[in-house]
Amino acid sequence: MKINVESTCLGEVVVLVPEIFQDSRGFFSETFRADQFEEMGLPTHFVQDNHSRSAKGVVRGLHFQWEPPMGKLMRVTAGSAFLVAVDIRKGSPTLGRWVGVEASASNRRQVWAPAGFARGFCALADGTEIQYKCTGIYNSKAESGIRWNDPEIGVAWPLTDVSVSEKDKNAQSLTEWLMRPESDNFKYSV
Repeated sequence: MKINVESTCLGEVVVLVPEIFQDSRGFFSETFRADQFEEMGLPTHFVQDNHSRSAKGVVRGLHFQWEPPMGKLMRVTAGSAFLVAVDIRKGSPTLGRWVGVEASASNRRQVWAPAGFARGFCALADGTEIQYKCTGIYNSKAESGIRWNDPEIGVAWPLTDVSVSEKDKNAQSLTEWLMRPESDNFKYSV
């Protein structure tokens, strides 16, 4: 089976769509294959899997981690969500730009966003479950976030009636992040 790749306006952020074998009994798909990921130039070494469940209208993010740098491969296994990645790399030609992808248990789209991108999502249905494979182990001392509704970024969230944690409501702006010395960990390089 093949995993197809769709490019996005952010270059390094890609959408992966696995082929599905489906019949009257159900379906089967390969969501990760190291050999195919290596051929596509994507990471093959993931060290942590996370799983979240959210009610409709929950917005989580925009989260990132600089030590160790953490990329995420995100997929929806129940319900549907608007998955978002924002470029937060100093000097990047796409700094502050974002991409949003509607992913669901039925369309099986996955989003890969490497380190240097803040990630988040908005649950579009009750009981939305998101699983993500991470390239770095979680480190509470080296993780942070950008405010989900930072006007400098302008993510066009698909819902207006949303629920956001206090931590995410009080997160820094992109400008504040870029003034922190830790932001030097995400310098753009060609």
